[in-house]
Amino acid sequence: MTTTKQFMVRAAARNNAEWCAAMARSHGLVGAWGQDAWTAPARTPPLHPDAVTLVPGADPAALVARIDTGTPGASVKDSFADLDLSDAGFHVLFEGQWIHRPARPPSVAPDLAWDLADDPAALRDWARAWDDGDGGAGLFRPELLADTVTFVLAGRSADGRVVAGAVAGRSDQVVGISNVFARDGGPDAAWPVVLDAVHRLFPTLPVVGYEHGDALAAAVRHGFEPLGPLRVWLHGPTAARSTA
Repeated sequence: MTTTKQFMVRAAARNNAEWCAAMARSHGLVGAWGQDAWTAPARTPPLHPDAVTLVPGADPAALVARIDTGTPGASVKDSFADLDLSDAGFHVLFEGQWIHRPARPPSVAPDLAWDLADDPAALRDWARAWDDGDGGAGLFRPELLADTVTFVLAGRSADGRVVAGAVAGRSDQVVGISNVFARDGGPDAAWPVVLDAVHRLFPTLPVVGYEHGDALAAAVRHGFEPLGPLRVWLHGPTAARSTA
């Protein structure tokens, strides 16, 4: 891995940890920052990890000791895919790739207008569109709006409905994107409006995130470059949990 890619992977991992910390705070949970990882002392909100490593070579035993493995569903985002947590009762839930896109406009012109879901009613509408009836819209609480570096991007149809969107988190050196969705057309329909919004809000910042499977292929089609692997580890044999 080149020095530039190493820098961007660390920046992406830090940015993602900051987003996970913001989501945890919105649920009343304050995590801890160490040199090696961000960790939460109790179970984090659904779909979010209990730890995110920030540098390669974190000590597995020390990391696991800082999270709650007594409650089902503990997960660790192994940002550099270099840990073995199997002895602590974890298994690999999935593998993905950190992604990076230089600061520039979208390669495909958006056909949706966008705005920020920056009040409780708008956030509720956005969350319902993101959730698409699966019962998880309550994950995004109004308290999230108090976070000054988190921006909920809403792509709207001509009649004003939220039909696409994402969450953008600004760091000093990058802007991270997560929760990309479109009601129809999947990420290929979402990325043009999301990238248009990000470029207008943060025109000088490169964009980072992570994806896997078909969503990774879609991100590459919209100008992202894979940077390096990550793994998400899940504690226990049967708990069902994914991560942001």
